[in-house]
Amino acid sequence: MQDLFDAELRLMEIVWEHEPVSAKEISLLAAQKLGWNKNTTYTVINRLIKKEVLRREEPGFVCTSLVKKSEVQKAKTKMLIDKLFDGSKKAFFSAFADETLSQEEVEALKALIEKKE
Repeated sequence: MQDLFDAELRLMEIVWEHEPVSAKEISLLAAQKLGWNKNTTYTVINRLIKKEVLRREEPGFVCTSLVKKSEVQKAKTKMLIDKLFDGSKKAFFSAFADETLSQEEVEALKALIEKKE
């Protein structure tokens, strides 16, 4: 999967939330949620179609995703860990665990880790 830029991710959030959704409705939602004009929205839609992340169907220019949100999240997280933490998941978790996690979040993560074992 190709890397998605911030604008592309923002538009995909709209698609994932509303799909199948017409390009017209995406444009209206993007104007409301992101302050985008129609041209910007259609430019990003076309980039996502070329990247094979989004599919356009007729009639009505109806858009559906070709990748799941969870797939994009995993890929983006892996890229972040590789780039900023030299691929170390332990270093990634350590960077956040001390300052940003509540006790409830720590317990939930422990449960997830124990489930994997």
